[in-house]
Amino acid sequence: MATENAQAQVPFLRLQGVNAYYGESHILHGVDLVVNQGELVTLLGRNGAGRTTTIKSVLGLVGQRSGSIQVLGHETVGWSTHQIARLGVGYCPEERGIFASLSCEENLLLPPVIAPGAMTLDEIYSLFPNLYERRNSPGSRLSGGEQQMLAIARILRTGARLLLLDEISEGLAPVIVQALSRMIQTLRERQFTIVMIEQNFRFASGLSDRFYVMEHGQVVQGFAAHELDSRTDMLKQYLGI
Repeated sequence: MATENAQAQVPFLRLQGVNAYYGESHILHGVDLVVNQGELVTLLGRNGAGRTTTIKSVLGLVGQRSGSIQVLGHETVGWSTHQIARLGVGYCPEERGIFASLSCEENLLLPPVIAPGAMTLDEIYSLFPNLYERRNSPGSRLSGGEQQMLAIARILRTGARLLLLDEISEGLAPVIVQALSRMIQTLRERQFTIVMIEQNFRFASGLSDRFYVMEHGQVVQGFAAHELDSRTDMLKQYLGI
């Protein structure tokens, strides 16, 4: 029992002193953050603050990284991307990466199952009924909202339990953003661990357990959702909201 409790207390993700580079460009400067299992944590900041580079660093999708990045207690800085993914990490990039010539269902079936607990097609279609209706439609015929749902659904089929979601609400109609919010709530109920990057503060504030504010490649503030009201002045300073 003691071993099980100790395992439950290990954060899903821990970054300590992380530096990241693209060629000669030094983007992250000693980033520290923790994401506990079952949490939804949002990275806030202006464009260029280093938020996307932070989540790309988790999967080794940067030119060079240093410091410590632990996933479920495993030190992964020296690991390749596919090894990290097999710990149950899935990334939904801002550009979505849908294959336009493949049908919706073919896009779903394309990624391999990399970890236990992968969702079946039936489970995915239950969570995303729009995708079931469009399962035979080519990716190029899906709306922006449907493409975003498909991009998220693909990583759920891999078995990922840590979801790294980059600007999933950007450019979408309010009714689609509401549907994504309901989907995120369902994933939280199923104990997925989620890290989001969001410009839509209204969307993020209703879903998140905790927030980290980034500026110039560093974490400058961290706080819990219940502290939002007391952090208004700080958020105006860093985010202009």
